[in-house]
Amino acid sequence: MNAKKGWANVSIVVALMVLGLVFSPFAGAADIKIGALNDMTGATSDVGKDYALGIAEAIHYINDTGGINGRKIKLYQFDYGYRIPEALTKYNLFKRLKCAAILGWGTGDTEALAPTVAKDKIPYVSASYSGHLCKPEKTPYNLFFSTDYSTQSRGLITSWFDKKWPTKPDYGKRKPRIAMCYMFASPFSSSSIKAAKDQAEMLGFEIGPDQDVSLFAIDTKSQILSLKEFKPDVVLHTNTVMSVAATLRDAYALGLGADNLIKCWGFDENLPRLAGKAAEGAIGCAPWAFYGLDVPLMDKVMEYAKKYNPGIPQEKRTIHTVQAWANALGLAEALKRADKAGDLSGEGILKKGFETMRGYEIGLGIAPATYTPTDHRSQSEAKIYEYKNGEFVLIDAVDLKARWPEKWKNEWLGW
Repeated sequence: MNAKKGWANVSIVVALMVLGLVFSPFAGAADIKIGALNDMTGATSDVGKDYALGIAEAIHYINDTGGINGRKIKLYQFDYGYRIPEALTKYNLFKRLKCAAILGWGTGDTEALAPTVAKDKIPYVSASYSGHLCKPEKTPYNLFFSTDYSTQSRGLITSWFDKKWPTKPDYGKRKPRIAMCYMFASPFSSSSIKAAKDQAEMLGFEIGPDQDVSLFAIDTKSQILSLKEFKPDVVLHTNTVMSVAATLRDAYALGLGADNLIKCWGFDENLPRLAGKAAEGAIGCAPWAFYGLDVPLMDKVMEYAKKYNPGIPQEKRTIHTVQAWANALGLAEALKRADKAGDLSGEGILKKGFETMRGYEIGLGIAPATYTPTDHRSQSEAKIYEYKNGEFVLIDAVDLKARWPEKWKNEWLGW
């Protein structure tokens, strides 16, 4: 099966799976309704399809293992094609359906919906890990189970500065040089750039010209030629995997010679398949375990992938399935806590669910999650991997809170 045909089949499977959940025989008055927005056809569908599969499979697992204190979850899952107007339409549908919470997707739509979500008091667990969504004072009902993008970017730059820069011939002779490749117009791609530049300046980098690289990019030679004039030691990439792979291929072919740092959505099992030799040595942030690694609950992730989507080869599944499980399981835990407290209102799920978590262990290789009424950054640790000799190897774990406690507490929240 070639990749294109394989993912065409994935879309069909997802559509059928969604119908199966919505109209499943266990649906009843006592069910807890959850909405899910996913991108299976839009600008981020290169990573969104696998995430969508993971959401539905995780909900099956939750229901099979007791649901929410005995009550089943009824999932309404839609592809919105990464279009903000469509996300707003589907959000209003979820309200009419009286969904207790929503599993969202992109940064643009999640940030656009945040004021409405706060007004409606509907917990919104997104696959956008934008640092803008972590300050309860501004976005009280936005949450996610991941290291936020800004912490990822700060951790990547810090780790490279600590471990790679001292090995370079020019170490001690001049400042290290960094440049950034991302889609300027994309809220997702650009969300952590301000934090990345702040971290680079703090560590003493010389910062080169930003390069505008589309999420749909297949040819980035003009951007690479522009970067060659600056001669960066390292480049930060914040797009999704197809665009990042295209950039790495062109950088390799044109002899840019810089190391590559990559945010989570561009650093997955498909990167070496798409970028080939250019992926060797790439460094990325991955808050969860890669698909198939030996960590708690991974056996269930793989069991449910095989059970509900047997037509998709295991080698096609990625870390994005694991990400989806983390968000779904985290939401389920909040629902259980709120239900036990007798309050499944939106405010109850937030205050008696999420914000009671202190070091909550999900499994899946993700660090324990903590939410407080004043801070929704569930993680302070950036796990840093290097792709080397055909494997993703953990090379560092940068705890931003432990290393810069005052900045973490007083400066970095919410951006």
